[in-house]
Amino acid sequence: MKYQTLSGVHDILPEDFVYFNKVQKTVESVAKYHGFSRIETPVLEFAEVFSKGTGSGTDIVEKEMYTFRTKGGDLVALRPEYTPVIMRSYIEHGMHNQPQPIKLWYLGPCFRHERPQAGRYRQFNQFGFEVLGEQNASLDSQIIQMSYDVMKELGFKNISIEVNSIGDSECRPYFKKILISYFKSRRAALCPDCQRRLKENPLRILDCKEEKCQRVKAGAPQIIDHLCENCHAHFKDVLEFLDELELPYTLNPYLVRGLDYYTKTVFEIIENSEDGKAQGTLMGGGRYDGLSKILGGRDTPACGVAGGMERIINLLGSREDKAVVKSKKPEEAKIFLAQLGQMAKRKGMKLFEEFRAAKIPVAESFSKDSLKAQLRSADKMGAKWVLIFGQKEALEDFITLRDMETGTQKEIKLDKVVEEMKEKIKSLKN
Repeated sequence: MKYQTLSGVHDILPEDFVYFNKVQKTVESVAKYHGFSRIETPVLEFAEVFSKGTGSGTDIVEKEMYTFRTKGGDLVALRPEYTPVIMRSYIEHGMHNQPQPIKLWYLGPCFRHERPQAGRYRQFNQFGFEVLGEQNASLDSQIIQMSYDVMKELGFKNISIEVNSIGDSECRPYFKKILISYFKSRRAALCPDCQRRLKENPLRILDCKEEKCQRVKAGAPQIIDHLCENCHAHFKDVLEFLDELELPYTLNPYLVRGLDYYTKTVFEIIENSEDGKAQGTLMGGGRYDGLSKILGGRDTPACGVAGGMERIINLLGSREDKAVVKSKKPEEAKIFLAQLGQMAKRKGMKLFEEFRAAKIPVAESFSKDSLKAQLRSADKMGAKWVLIFGQKEALEDFITLRDMETGTQKEIKLDKVVEEMKEKIKSLKN
């Protein structure tokens, strides 16, 4: 049998890490600048964290979550997303006792049993920012700004922000009644999933991507017209911050996001084509002030955003302007360490560590015994100097330095070699 990856999962190959590392460094840089600390949670959680937190009627929980019973009988799930487990961790570790807000960022694998397609996998990597413990609208705006900055720094040019408010437990129930009334009279025109959603969660119909449902929802009432005073004031503050930041946003009255825990602000970072049409969502998030109580904690306002690494990496890798997104390559080694014989290899490895401690890039080929083969490797990689360390050099504690351009050689005392090569590298830069 010829083994290969399962359907919907993939290997991240060395050449892919050019983009993977670029995204990670960009996310980390933006997070650190805004005072966010990294958190990581277990891949396995009690399934109830998601069925309660994400929502039992969501696609993630109903169709996509990987669940199984442990030998002890517990129902557990592979993490399909981060937000509920970040909140679980906040509650479990008593983070409410720390100065608020708590600002966290994450990056790691998630699992969803969805139909494999370009940029969507059953095991994928997700990154995001979460702010817990504060309800000020400035934090919604900060999260949106950070998301926009990440995409800009990755080289995406035609990006915009779609934003909406979906109210809270005070104003949303009334709006749901209005929505149900509207969709009930058009039930036959909805897809089977949305006919079911009409009973369970009519707001989710607004999130449906089916063309027939898109036509129906185009005339649906808008929640923004039915917000309570508190939600209206909060959303007004968010938009004023976005105006001040001069971010390119548009109001999308039908944007709801597909998860039950969202309240008030919801948003997506959208990539547009050259003619201005939306092509796809790069990042999405919003406020989730009620999630803590759903998971058994105290009232904790919070907001956050998430993005899928693979989707973004696939887009970066398909662009013609790859130079824009490539990570800065590690400094190329100008020095090659060649060694002959076991004693020279042992001492050579120690010397190699001394170069590493001095932050001087050095290439090597400890697996090769032939000096000719090693010099060929040094020449191929464009090394300027080769340090030759043979049996005689190992016994007498010196090393032979060969200039690859001129072919000249000289001997250097072993305890002086790191310092001398540091000076040579310095003079080369000057």
